[in-house]
Amino acid sequence: MAKRLIPTLNRVLVEKIVPPSKTTAGILLPEKSSKLNSGKVVAVGPGLRGEAGGNHIPVAVKEGDTVLLPEYGGTQVKLGEKEYHLYRDEDILGTLHD
Repeated sequence: MAKRLIPTLNRVLVEKIVPPSKTTAGILLPEKSSKLNSGKVVAVGPGLRGEAGGNHIPVAVKEGDTVLLPEYGGTQVKLGEKEYHLYRDEDILGTLHD
């Protein structure tokens, strides 16, 4: 049975994007050739309630976004055979666009 994790509050579930280790022609790439630490947003929590008046503060990213992640941080989560990371919304550095 496959498990699904739905983050709470302002947390974001991210699957890290692993850069390819070799090109399509078969040339091996150095491990540090791509310094970009990015991931694909898998699920987001509902957001927070603000202190003043209880206003709803939504999460800044949505499912499917490609995001820039900090070098350190996040909580590692393993669901089945896949590995994910949980970050707080404010820890995500930005979104990446083509």
